[in-house]
Amino acid sequence: MHRALSTYLFRHQLLGARLLDEIVSAGFQQIEIYGDRGHFDYTNPSQLREIGQWTANSPGKLHSLHAPVSRDPRGASPHSMVSIAFLDRQRRQDSMDEIKRALETAELAPFRYLIVHLGVEGEEFDLRKFDAALTSLEHLCLFARQRGVEILLENITNEISTPRRLIQFFAHTHLRNMKVCLDTGHAHLDGGVTEAIEVLGGNIACAHLSDNNGMMDDHQFPPLGVISWNVVLRALAQAAPDAAWTIESRSVDSGVAPLDQARDACDQLQRIFEESRDESGQ
Repeated sequence: MHRALSTYLFRHQLLGARLLDEIVSAGFQQIEIYGDRGHFDYTNPSQLREIGQWTANSPGKLHSLHAPVSRDPRGASPHSMVSIAFLDRQRRQDSMDEIKRALETAELAPFRYLIVHLGVEGEEFDLRKFDAALTSLEHLCLFARQRGVEILLENITNEISTPRRLIQFFAHTHLRNMKVCLDTGHAHLDGGVTEAIEVLGGNIACAHLSDNNGMMDDHQFPPLGVISWNVVLRALAQAAPDAAWTIESRSVDSGVAPLDQARDACDQLQRIFEESRDESGQ
């Protein structure tokens, strides 16, 4: 189990070297930065330098960066939404420019993957959006490769980026070598996580692990929801044995520090995985 933590857990506070050190001290050697300007302002040279210096001197590693979903640090304005699938050319260009700004982080603080959403939450299916996204990705993938970064598409709760739609998108656009970040919380709300793993299979490069009760994407720590983690983890290990398992959850007001909650979630998942593997004889 390759342990990783998303700084989504601390999305309401400013990201800096001290917080990254605390994450590493808690046992997470790989980190995904949540690309929200109110948390990590990738346009701020001072914050970029601090993260870059931390990367150069810390035993911890930046595994990935979650692309911004809004240009607004508060995320309140619908006009600031970022999507590579906008049909409006200017809105799509503005989104690509924002994602490129985030990608430039890799010049000072290298990371392996950029996690990108295909569309926005609740978006309806339209084949033209596949073509719009292809236009965006042709530019963004080249920009990313020049900085040593690979773009992964994440399954989210809309009609154009379900696991089956992602496979359809790859076939339609001939982007057959493109990989995905499996989000367990989103998959659970859309047919089931094991089904998503079966559909995506070898396309999975990493996974966002969160739980829920099947009603809303509330990013509970695993295994506090109703996902069958013994089945999911075994299937994920078989389909994507090298994928990092990234905890992407929200803290709960339990009197326990957020990092302790994250570490406990990892410990429980590790135990569940080992027990399920022993039971199956693998």
